[in-house]
Amino acid sequence: MKVNPSDLALTAIAPVVWGSTYIVTTEFLPDFPPMSVALLRALPAGLFLMLIVRELPKGIWWLRAFVLGGLNISIFLSLLFVAAYRLPGGVAGTVLAAQPLIVVFLAAGLLSSRVPLLAVFAALVGIAGVALLVLGPEAHLDAIGIGAGLVGASSMALGSVLARKWQAPVSPLTSTAWQLTAGGLILMPVTLLFEPSIPVPSASNLIGLAWLGFVGAALTYVLWFRGIGRLEPAVVSALLFLSPLTAVLLGWVFLGQTLSSLQLIGVVLVISSIWLSQRSTTQARLRTH
Repeated sequence: MKVNPSDLALTAIAPVVWGSTYIVTTEFLPDFPPMSVALLRALPAGLFLMLIVRELPKGIWWLRAFVLGGLNISIFLSLLFVAAYRLPGGVAGTVLAAQPLIVVFLAAGLLSSRVPLLAVFAALVGIAGVALLVLGPEAHLDAIGIGAGLVGASSMALGSVLARKWQAPVSPLTSTAWQLTAGGLILMPVTLLFEPSIPVPSASNLIGLAWLGFVGAALTYVLWFRGIGRLEPAVVSALLFLSPLTAVLLGWVFLGQTLSSLQLIGVVLVISSIWLSQRSTTQARLRTH
């Protein structure tokens, strides 16, 4: 059974849009506290989707919605910003790129699947590609930042695998509404207690928040969770390599940043990694038939 190209293309939209997060945050929201941005990204989008679906979780899904919302939204977004603020973008991007590799091993444990060696190799190729894309001579290491990046990557990796394992008995739109709302509610007390108040938003601030919330969260998470339900975890997670690739290309187009020959090699490695992850899934299925 081959990967459905339309499922792959729709799922890929999510990490491509997520790749715009850095440029939107720095250009449109430079003075906003990071946790507040995470909260304003998740909760309004979740409430907006709840108004559309008008369906609350039932039974065990109350707990599961908050577990998945915590892993995929609250913890991941919080630690993403911790890593971004304590590390240069290149180091943070490379650390977070470990997520596809983590997914391969978590899927083996939680979904009782084999660890495909080709998928592991594909993830390592992708990490190398991201490193070439984003690491620069100014890169330095910070233990807290690296730890936050690894825990954040592990959190979303676990959330993605659990979402695949549990398979919510509702549409991806409804499941996304639950998770974004739950994740935003978890973030709210932390943000109110520990972060300063946000500045009075300008027109450009509102544009940035609207993009991050309604496009970068409401739309993309629907597509992402839809893909999790239809594609193998290794294939879905490999698409995350498109985020740093998009970030680099946006910087080149809109901020006048240059692309070196090493970065171009990184582009090739990232694309090769995604292709290899699909091949690993196809080979694994052929061996089982």
